[in-house]
Amino acid sequence: MASAQVEFELRAMTFDDLDDVMINEASSYSHPWSRGIFDDCIKSGYECFVFIVDEKVVGHSILSVAVGESHLLNVCINPAVQSRGFGRQLVQHIVSRAISRGAATVFLEVRPSNLIAFKLYESLGFQEIGLRKDYYPAENGREDALVFSYQVPDTFP
Repeated sequence: MASAQVEFELRAMTFDDLDDVMINEASSYSHPWSRGIFDDCIKSGYECFVFIVDEKVVGHSILSVAVGESHLLNVCINPAVQSRGFGRQLVQHIVSRAISRGAATVFLEVRPSNLIAFKLYESLGFQEIGLRKDYYPAENGREDALVFSYQVPDTFP
C-alpha cells in the first residue's frame, strides 16, 4: 500500500519562527545551537529556511554561500517526524538554493554517530572528504566531524 503524499511548505525563516526552531533544535541535539546563533544567521543574510507540515515548523536549515562555494551549517528535522523523507526534501531544497546562488561545491560536517544524516548525505551524492578531530562537543568530551562535499553537476536529484 502506497503512503499518502504529505503537504509541506518551505519558506524563509523569520525571527518569529525562533521559538519553534529552538524546540526542534533542543529535541534533536545534545548540544543545540543557541537562539543567538540563529538570530545572527538571519541578520547576516544566510539562507535560513523552515520546513512546515500541518502549519507547524518541524524542521529548519542554515546555509552560507560565498565565492562559489557553500556550507550547509545546520539541518534539523524534529525526531517526532523523522523517517518521512522531510530531511531529504529539506537538503534537496537547500542544495538547490546553493546552486541558484552560484555555488559549485556544498560542504558540511556531520557527527559519525549521526548515522541517519550520514546515510542521507551519501544517498544525495555527498562524498566524505575529511575529518575534523574533536569538532563537536559531546556528552563525554568531544566528537570528531566527518567533512562531506557535494560537487554540483548540471542537475541535482
